[in-house]
This record gives sequence, C-alpha cells and structure tokens, in this order.
Amino acid sequence: MTDPAPTRILLADDHALVRRGVRLILDGEPDLTVVAEAADGAEALEQAREHRPDLAVLDIAMPRRTGLQAARELSRTLPGTRILILTMYDNEQFFFEALAAGASGYVLKSVADRDLVEACRATVRGEPFLYPGAVNALIHNYLDLAREGRTLPAKAITDREEEILKLVAEGHTSQQIATLLVISPKTVERHRANLLAKLGLRDRLELTRYAIRVGLIEP
Repeated sequence: MTDPAPTRILLADDHALVRRGVRLILDGEPDLTVVAEAADGAEALEQAREHRPDLAVLDIAMPRRTGLQAARELSRTLPGTRILILTMYDNEQFFFEALAAGASGYVLKSVADRDLVEACRATVRGEPFLYPGAVNALIHNYLDLAREGRTLPAKAITDREEEILKLVAEGHTSQQIATLLVISPKTVERHRANLLAKLGLRDRLELTRYAIRVGLIEP
C-alpha cells in the first residue's frame, strides 16, 4: 500500500529567517511539505488561492494584512484549508481572536521546534492544538462566563475598520487605501473618523500607537 500524500502547507511570516527555520522543521518530516511561502497576509491569500494548501501556518503580525485578517478570509473563501497560528504573542486576546477567525491551533514560536510538527498533524486531523497557557486561558474564560452569565465581548471595531486602521498605521494615504480596498477615498475617510470616535483617539499618531498595542503592526 502506498503512503498517503504529504500534507501540503502554506507558510506565511514576514521574517525570511523565521520562514527558513520553520520550513526546515516541516520539510524534515515525511508527511509534511511546504508548497508555498508568503511574506505578508495579502500574499498568503494569493498563494492560498493558487496552491490550495491543506494547511496554512500564519504569523499574526505581518504587513498589509495580519495573520488574523488572512485567517478570516481563508475561512470564508477556502474552508477546506486548515489554519494554524504560529506567533510570538503569548496573549489571551490574540488566542481568542485566532479561534474566532477560524484557526484550529495556536503555537508559540519560542517552542516551535518542540510543538509545531505535532500541531500541524493535529490540525490536519481536525483536532485543536493549543499550547498549555492557552488551554488555561480557555478554561478560566469558560468558567468566568458560566459563573457570571456573560457572553464574549464584541470586538471594538469591525473587520473593515481593522483593515483600514492597519493600512493607516502603515502610512498609506486615503487614496492609496481606497485603491487597495477598491472603495472610495470618501468611504476611507468615514471609516477613519469612525475609528477615532470609537477608540477615543485624536489623530494618525494615536491610531498607529493603538495598532501597535493590539498587534496589527510591529513597532
């Protein structure tokens, strides 16, 4: 009987050295193979559409689109592609957002050499893979919700506002953002005004600081 075909993986991280190291780990396994790489979230979506991978391994903080933004889009357009978040952020907010975005697993870069291969295999089998701290966060969160009868808080801003916030923080003009998102500059300005009002901020500088604080861009 022939062995099953290896799991085809898309790897997205804006640091070439990280991609190289992760690729060495994954390509060293007979049942895993990296078929495409991307340096940002937008390129990850392009590569995913072209290669139709079984699994997308996404960093969170990337240019143009974050891993979470790419995960949401992948979940919607390529539901057959499983998603694994590989990140430096040991952060409950990102963990819960990753699950909401459609990710099946969350692995810290600091222990990638130990956990990544098993995380990939578990994700492809349809099983969740969570690092120990994430498991604790999930349990505590569930217990808190059950005890207090609360629901998870809604995101402060919409997905579209998040896209625009990221692009503003990266230094794009309203016209450039309008071109990238295929909307009018007036619509961009309206979203930007809504962002300032919702978040209680005054200008582009404060928007940029906020985007750094929530992990949309790197400082």
